[in-house]
Amino acid sequence: MDDWLATNRANWDERAAPHAASPDYAVERFRSDPAFLSDVVRFDLPRLGDVAGRRGVHLQCHIGTDTLSLHRLGARMTGLDFSPAALAQARALCGDAVTFVEASVYDALDVLPAGAFDLVFTGIGALCWLPDIAGWAAVVAGLLAPGGRLFLREGHPMLWASDERPDGSVVVDFPYFERPEPTVWDEGGTYVETDHVFATTVSVEWNHGLGEIVSALLAQGLTLTMLTEHDSIPWNGLPGLMEPVGAGEYALRERRERLPLSYTLQAVKP
Repeated sequence: MDDWLATNRANWDERAAPHAASPDYAVERFRSDPAFLSDVVRFDLPRLGDVAGRRGVHLQCHIGTDTLSLHRLGARMTGLDFSPAALAQARALCGDAVTFVEASVYDALDVLPAGAFDLVFTGIGALCWLPDIAGWAAVVAGLLAPGGRLFLREGHPMLWASDERPDGSVVVDFPYFERPEPTVWDEGGTYVETDHVFATTVSVEWNHGLGEIVSALLAQGLTLTMLTEHDSIPWNGLPGLMEPVGAGEYALRERRERLPLSYTLQAVKP
């Protein structure tokens, strides 16, 4: 699909307001409790460490809940996203606490200063919207200051390649490795609880193998410092086969050891 960026932007633009209104994003809890953190950030607190005073940028920040959580931990945050509707929700949530910039990831170095950030953060469910992982890694390296680090928690590429069957089996049915041709979806729903009926239903995705992601970062001169795989994700990614396991996470109901569902990766720019 030639116009993948416009297709995905339209999809996310329509989902911004329903996501902000959904209890799954807990926007009202953020507003009522100044110490509240997103489940995604809270999950990785032991690995994230102290970010107080760090200059951080959150790529593909969506409506800003993870961005605000990092700000509440003391980081000086900037959020970047390609969806103006999502950024409108993020600004309404965060006020002046966070700076938000509208651009695609690949254009980040055109709108943000190079080498200016101690922390590049990317939350879960982001990389699948990008066709070229090497280009993403180049942007990450370009944004980081010397000694700065990338912090990434993402859905595992084995999850993105998997599908569920009525008999309870999990099968590898979609591409694991990056390929030029995208996987095109036409689905009316979304991953959060909402009554909204969506008119924009087409989205375009790519998978990137774990080795491809690591190799792309190494090719930019970054040093890998952490790669931890997890058996849970913060949404019901295989409906009918998963169950909530606490802290906003879901895991396979049976034989959790079968499939890695997410991972946390950290890399440092020398």
